[in-house]
Amino acid sequence: MDPRAGVPLAPLTTLRVGGPARRMVDIEREDDLVAAVRDADVRGEPLFVLGEGSNVVVGDGGFPGLVVRMAIPGIEIRRDGDRMTVDVGAGEDWDAFVARCVGEGWRGVECLSGIPGRVGATPIQNVGAYGQEVSESIVSVRAFDRTAGEFRTIDAAACGFGYRASIFKRNDRWIATGVRFSFEAAPDSAPLRYAELVRALGVGEGDRAPSVVVRQAIVALRRAKGMVLSADDPESVSAGSFFVNPVVDAAALARVEGLAAERPPRFEAGDGRYKLAAAWLVERAGFPKGWGTGRAGVSRKHALALVNRGGATAREIIACARTIRDGVRSRFGVALEPEPVFVGCTWDESGEEQARQGQ
Repeated sequence: MDPRAGVPLAPLTTLRVGGPARRMVDIEREDDLVAAVRDADVRGEPLFVLGEGSNVVVGDGGFPGLVVRMAIPGIEIRRDGDRMTVDVGAGEDWDAFVARCVGEGWRGVECLSGIPGRVGATPIQNVGAYGQEVSESIVSVRAFDRTAGEFRTIDAAACGFGYRASIFKRNDRWIATGVRFSFEAAPDSAPLRYAELVRALGVGEGDRAPSVVVRQAIVALRRAKGMVLSADDPESVSAGSFFVNPVVDAAALARVEGLAAERPPRFEAGDGRYKLAAAWLVERAGFPKGWGTGRAGVSRKHALALVNRGGATAREIIACARTIRDGVRSRFGVALEPEPVFVGCTWDESGEEQARQGQ
């Protein structure tokens, strides 16, 4: 292990903001991770695990500790009848892995195509898109338990998976080093239920389609929203969706419906609760695509993405996000929560730093 000092973090994130890390080290083996954690603990330094940097906002002052860049490789495959068990290192590129699954004819993550990041980050917020969540295919997560000082295998049932949630999210106790998946060997997708995707494919709700075709359609949809990283697309200089779709009770839903000029999109979330479309709330609260005249603003392609239009600071991105949050709360009484992890900076003005694990 040979940490480097003063490494700029902005180029290592998709939002392109933030100052340097006090120290940074790339980790390709579990033994090196243990050494890095112990080194940071001895020094009394905070530690942050960075992957592809696609879901983080790094503060302008950088990170005053050790950044561990997750790069543990490896894919091991075992077949049992029509099921595939696949162990994947946390440092593997997520979309490359999805492409392989689709190419091999493994059903389970085809709707999660085009999402930037590394495999180890996907359980943290239970990555989901187009009606599919990664937890549906996860068997277990291998993680280093910083409290106990040992590696543990955590079964999916113990991971606390929920909507964009898990026991790993904003919790520095666990550092994921590998994920075990189980897939069905089948060339067609799981039943398709996401309305936008169903329309794009021209199929009926609940139908299946070849996973290769599903992947192509989803990548095209994401690209049209600026959600596929591309040097040719300035709208992709973002952290992806900045706000999580809020889950509200029936009373809150009725309030939103009473204040809106049209019926808001909503999805049943169980226990008498409903998931609202954050993008719809943002736009109806007065923040349309392209909103903002400064270096930070709303993407021209997607109302949930905040983009760095060139030279923006983390302070400007966060100020933009807070303005939107406050506007939605004032208009509809709904509190939006951020999706990215905040590193060396704060979101809620309380002074509580959020620096955990990022994609």
